Amino acid sequence: MNLFHSVTGLVCLLILGLFPFVCIAIRPVNSHRLFGFTEAPDYRNGAACPVTEQAETMSYCDPSLVHVAMTLDSEYLRGSMAAVHSVLRHASCPEHVFFHFISAEFDPESNPRVLIRLVKSIFPSLNFQVYVFREDSVLSLISSSIRIALENPLNYARNYLGDILDPCVNRVIYLDSDVILVDDVHKLWNVQLTGSRVIGAPEYCHANFTKYFTDSFWSDPIFPRVFGSRNPCYFNTGVMVMDLEKWREGNYRMKIESWMKLQKRTRIYELGSLPPFLLVFGGNVEPIDHKWNQHGLGGDNVKGSCRSLHPGPVSLLHWSGKGKPWVRLDEKKPCPLDYLWEPYDLYKPISRTK
Repeated sequence: MNLFHSVTGLVCLLILGLFPFVCIAIRPVNSHRLFGFTEAPDYRNGAACPVTEQAETMSYCDPSLVHVAMTLDSEYLRGSMAAVHSVLRHASCPEHVFFHFISAEFDPESNPRVLIRLVKSIFPSLNFQVYVFREDSVLSLISSSIRIALENPLNYARNYLGDILDPCVNRVIYLDSDVILVDDVHKLWNVQLTGSRVIGAPEYCHANFTKYFTDSFWSDPIFPRVFGSRNPCYFNTGVMVMDLEKWREGNYRMKIESWMKLQKRTRIYELGSLPPFLLVFGGNVEPIDHKWNQHGLGGDNVKGSCRSLHPGPVSLLHWSGKGKPWVRLDEKKPCPLDYLWEPYDLYKPISRTK
């Protein structure tokens, strides 16, 4: 039995009567007002880009596409739309970017039909597809975390991308909903995963890796041996290039789930979906330039205090941590860097557009 129901061709055909490969919906009059979002500019390919098929006939199996996977839910929807906007604005060939949106099964405010209409109303020419994530498939594996938001089942959808996406999609960029790109996503897509490496991400080897696991983990005679001769470094799972072909072949979903099951029996970490990734991939990650994940801008996981940028160039800003820029801006208590997020915000409630 499949763990997921893909709201792709079936929903598009039966509900919307359109083609299965690009989930598009007819935008009703003033739907952007209904949902509180304005329509984004229509970003088109430049002269140097390959000639594309019409959106109605483009297949997500097209090898020229850049695949980006993100989650969509009612709480972080505003951030997700800003992230998509930033990707398109800075992409050299925006029509060659295909978005795979994973939605929660039990989120009444963001069911697939609503999401398809909403995304299409904001980005009329976007190439995208919406899937439903079966939250009950992971609920029994989730343990309590230091912040309740980290216990959201949708945080674990990245573990199942190899099952959710079509087998013809053998590579994907996973992005969290609280990121902004200020560089061309094609550059990130072109990162090569060498040897047997399954994922690529910026590594932070100066971070204290031991703090991501409990004392009981490190004092156990067996658990630390998982790293063997590897030299594990911290990496943030909010920005990853993933080889889904190797992921499926290596059954990495099951490996991650095994650690989650152990966590339920013996508490070996305090954070949510990150530590299992560290256990499986720590020390075997393709290192990507740090500019592709200027993370931690949301502050720590308790207070959400303001943070500054890391030294060096910036291609992607990531508001990981408790504080989110749209919340702080609405509360008129923004951090200085939140103003870098604001230009990509497409949420304009009726009261603000009159």
